[in-house]
Amino acid sequence: MRSAISFFVKSLLSPIVLVLLFLTLPIGAASSQAAGEKKQAGQPPMRFILVHHPLCMEDCPGWVSGEGRITSDTPAQLRKILKKIGGRKLPIVFRSEGGDVEAAYAMGRMIRKAGLETAVGGTRLKDCPADDLRCDAAITKDGTALGNAYSEGAYCFSACPLALAGGTSRVASQWALIGVHQITTVYNKVRVSYRIEYKIVNGKKKEISRKEVGRKSAGQSSSTKLGKKAGAALTAYLKEMGVSQDVIGLMMSATPDNINIVLPAEALRTGLITDMLSYNEWPGMPLCAPDAAAETACHGHPVAQAPVAAATPVSKAPAQDAAAVTSETPPETRPMDFLLMYNGNCQDECTQWISAEGEITPETPARLQAILKTLGERKLPVVLQSYGGDMDAAFAMGRTIRAAGLETSIGRTRLPHCPTLDPRCKASMAKSGATMGEVSAGGAYCLSSCTLVLMSGTPRLVGYSDIGLVRPTTAEYTKFFAYFDEMGVSPETYEAMMFATSTERKNIPRSQALELGIINGIIPYGDEPGNRLCGPGAKESLRCPRKAEAGIAPAAASLN
Repeated sequence: MRSAISFFVKSLLSPIVLVLLFLTLPIGAASSQAAGEKKQAGQPPMRFILVHHPLCMEDCPGWVSGEGRITSDTPAQLRKILKKIGGRKLPIVFRSEGGDVEAAYAMGRMIRKAGLETAVGGTRLKDCPADDLRCDAAITKDGTALGNAYSEGAYCFSACPLALAGGTSRVASQWALIGVHQITTVYNKVRVSYRIEYKIVNGKKKEISRKEVGRKSAGQSSSTKLGKKAGAALTAYLKEMGVSQDVIGLMMSATPDNINIVLPAEALRTGLITDMLSYNEWPGMPLCAPDAAAETACHGHPVAQAPVAAATPVSKAPAQDAAAVTSETPPETRPMDFLLMYNGNCQDECTQWISAEGEITPETPARLQAILKTLGERKLPVVLQSYGGDMDAAFAMGRTIRAAGLETSIGRTRLPHCPTLDPRCKASMAKSGATMGEVSAGGAYCLSSCTLVLMSGTPRLVGYSDIGLVRPTTAEYTKFFAYFDEMGVSPETYEAMMFATSTERKNIPRSQALELGIINGIIPYGDEPGNRLCGPGAKESLRCPRKAEAGIAPAAASLN
């Protein structure tokens, strides 16, 4: 007691006055997040699982499945799985509605530093029920599982594309969705209490120390305006990842309560993805090495180079003898053949098309006329895949297609049970009538004189395929001008062709092909070449509209 009284007396006599003052000051702590994170609804926090295919016995790299909402803790979880896989270059397959933007930045940088690939896709673990595709029972104690990756219905929204951008290769299929919207910056208001000591000097109060003694939440506020600091961070990140700044415009065009679905063509253009998966490729496949064998399970197999000249003599018969083309003959050097194809139940929702693949030769127009004659008045789409060939034959084919009022598109057709190197093998061709198979735009091509055939269609549509032209010789100029005018294609096409030499082809972006009139529509999202007309006895259905024009995406709305 005596000590306390002594201290009190000394304090009164001292020129230092101890003041206990609790100041309540609002401090804003900002964090960037997506609408999904703000609502805390939908997916649980992201979880990473190392997955292998059930049928893979050896040399099975697998993939990392990352599904769920991106939270502030997700980078730490990713760091753990990266440590687990060591130096293995396993793709990371995302399925996420988004979440914390800062966390997505951190994830993307970790992925890029590790040199890993990314993809949009979901994972279905072995023996899990339909309502819980990544059930705990399928995951071993060490965090691994057996399963399959899928594209249809998978999505990467909001902040997820920012993490996706970290991949050295980043892919998605046309059945998966990528979506962006505005960044929501949330300000957490906090009331902070301080203990402050003052010193009275010459009658004036001077602060000599300040110590925080308490904090209390004072609510939140949010803003979708991209401030200077947030804008600089986003700009720097996109540049670091090699993604176009146009993505910022796509983000700002949708409020946090909505989503702007980025069409695959736009995702490719901006660099959000670097390649499209085709129908027989799945998320989690690594990118093919330049020397990858045809049977390697990887995406983006090297495309065989077009032959410089026809390496085999051409038969003079007007109709192709399928037996004359053996499986040993490379598909790129075979004369073009025509197959009547179908996919599905032709009494219900079967789609049918004419598959035209191979080199265009002087005999090709006669073969085209022969198959059209067998169809009578039926107007089936012609789906092309060719490096080109004889120019006069291409003109004749184009005029035949225009006179018949047929649709053209680019696509590769695959028959069941055929090897990868020979997707239209003789063994799977029907002896009579239509042949069953599948068609895909991904990885398909129509180059050189094939494009002359393509531009004859009414309509003429293209998905995610390559279009190319070569420069004509001086003697061919008049023919080209006359053919373009006949097909209603802009003369500027000729100018575009001038950029290529007589031996090099000029690849034409879809947007330019639309502008020039080479094509007049884009194959809609989720559709495939030729999948617009039903079989003769098919009932009306949304999956397979009878009228070709019902499935055409208007040119003005197709490229975002």
